[in-house]
Amino acid sequence: MEAREIRDLTDEEIRQRLDEQYETLLNLRFQRVIGRLENTARLGEVRRDIARLKTILRERELAALGEEM
Repeated sequence: MEAREIRDLTDEEIRQRLDEQYETLLNLRFQRVIGRLENTARLGEVRRDIARLKTILRERELAALGEEM
């Protein structure tokens, strides 16, 4: 997921995607522990997606605070 794709989403959609990514990360961690994870690089991809989602949400929060002042 690229940043420009995320920027097109609403805040609620971003939060929903964030929840989905956390769930995916949890499942991947379980798979790794039991030895069923074939693509270990997927863990990093999901963590980076989470970081992108959280960063864009925070940018929007700061922008909203800046407009209030």
